[in-house]
Amino acid sequence: MPSHFIAIAIGLLLDRLIGDPPNWPHPVRWIGSFISKMTAVLNKGKYRVGKGAILLVATVGIVTAAVAVIVWLAYEIHTFAGIAVEAILIAVGLAQKSLRDAALSVQRPLKEGNFSEAREKLSWIVGRDTEKLDESEISRATIETVSENTADGVTSPLFWAFLIGAPGLWLYKAVNTLDSMVGYKDERYGQFGKFSARADDLLNYIPARITGLLILFHTRNEGKLPFGQRIVGFGKDSRRHPSPNSGFPEAATAWQLGIRLGGKSTYRGVVSARPEIGPGFVPLTAQHIQSAVTQMHIASFVFWLWMTVIGVLVFANT
Repeated sequence: MPSHFIAIAIGLLLDRLIGDPPNWPHPVRWIGSFISKMTAVLNKGKYRVGKGAILLVATVGIVTAAVAVIVWLAYEIHTFAGIAVEAILIAVGLAQKSLRDAALSVQRPLKEGNFSEAREKLSWIVGRDTEKLDESEISRATIETVSENTADGVTSPLFWAFLIGAPGLWLYKAVNTLDSMVGYKDERYGQFGKFSARADDLLNYIPARITGLLILFHTRNEGKLPFGQRIVGFGKDSRRHPSPNSGFPEAATAWQLGIRLGGKSTYRGVVSARPEIGPGFVPLTAQHIQSAVTQMHIASFVFWLWMTVIGVLVFANT
């Protein structure tokens, strides 16, 4: 257990400082390639719900088993080798630096008034149409991405790393990748991706709610609203989001900053409207992107700290 916690701490630090070096092979790409090939074979004809379940079990089973074997072999060689290998596997599965860099790559040209470059950089990280967005809408899209992925990309994988180690983190990453590729409620994937989408909702359920509360309790109250008003607003708005989990970090972000998220977005020319969340008395600007990144760093660190304290206490009493 102590080795396990050391590996998580090192992995979190490596991700914060180094992230994913460009042009290095990334396991998520390999997982995505496997999912694509299996989807081409299975997502046709009858029994698509069952076939999607087969894809889920196969992907999660192969990924988790492979990581477990790698970690076990490393610890068999030496404890230090095990810690090093597990720390690297954990670091590769987190997204602090990549999320920060992506958000700030949008913020920099936006602050300079270079909307065309900001829209282009935004299009690299969101699925919505960006060609006609103004500063407020560019900021909103970036903040929503940072806030949602604070849970999806950092605290949720950390949660499963604490419970099961690097294999747990990569179990989560496999499910999360499946959800991002086949978990759509459309004609093509509505049945086939049903189990993957449900599994992702389940794995994110606890960490998303913890993340929202950590943002609310531990980050700066830039909107200057009383805590009681923020906690009530958070409780109401977090459940208005169409996702069962994403609304919690997004509502916390909106109420801490005094801004409004949600509303209309356009995807491939089709307007999609979702409920607005947050008080909205503070106009959205490029500066709020930095605030969202700071929230992500604070929430991630406090999440790691609390999980470590709880884990050490549990270990000490067993």
